[in-house]
Amino acid sequence: MENQLEQIRDQQKQSWNKFSPGWKKWDEFNMRFLKPMGDAIIDNLKIKDGYNVLDIAAGTGEPGLTIAALTPNGTVTGTDLAEGMLEIARANAAAKGVKNYKAQIADVTELPFDTETFDAVSCRMGFMFFPDMQLAANEIYRVLKPGGRFATAVWAGPEQNNWVTTIMSVIQKHVILPAPPPGSPGMFRCAKPDVIANLLKQAGFNDITPIELTGQVDYGSFDRYWQMMMEVGAPIVAAMSQADEPTRNKIKEEVAALFQSQNTGGTAQLNYGALVISAQK
Repeated sequence: MENQLEQIRDQQKQSWNKFSPGWKKWDEFNMRFLKPMGDAIIDNLKIKDGYNVLDIAAGTGEPGLTIAALTPNGTVTGTDLAEGMLEIARANAAAKGVKNYKAQIADVTELPFDTETFDAVSCRMGFMFFPDMQLAANEIYRVLKPGGRFATAVWAGPEQNNWVTTIMSVIQKHVILPAPPPGSPGMFRCAKPDVIANLLKQAGFNDITPIELTGQVDYGSFDRYWQMMMEVGAPIVAAMSQADEPTRNKIKEEVAALFQSQNTGGTAQLNYGALVISAQK
């Protein structure tokens, strides 16, 4: 991997470790939010008992822990760059009594596994953050057994995800954020269905199938939405740190007004959209 991409990877590792306490605090909420995407991944993997499964960008453990219950005589290995996140995954596995799950640090572009090791590979909301996505796709293909399946979920476009644009659109009016280089990691980097499909095709996959999921996430209140974003949203916190206190207060006021304008019936819901892409080796 090029030095610049290695620097991006190392920055991501540092950031995820830094925010792992927030992810632990909000784990139940976030896992409920992301469950439809995890369920779609699992449906497309066609898990059978005895399968050896790899869950990449495992974070706090899902969907790997759910997959582990589907293959009690198999194993699930969750990998991530951030040890802080994997500590939460291990704790979640222990709390649920999951014995066939293990978590280990690994870079998706240099997976420490033999060729043709896994029957299935999952990756929920991680692909768009990989510095070199083609290298990641190639490695996933390598570690899959012939006939093995891969499924991943990524965010659709910003117009379908006001759960994040509600706050970011206001921040961008008050804080000058440098434009990221073209193709750099980001939430909406894989929003077009052909992005992942082309990567997988070039890696050698076939039977590449995208589906779209949409829904709403219920925050309960604006204050809960704001607090969570300030505790798990690394790019949001980084942007807010550039603003002085009066500007931060102004941003919060405007975000609250926008949030409420999208919930005129007194609800506290925002929209999400995701793509789930599956393929076979």
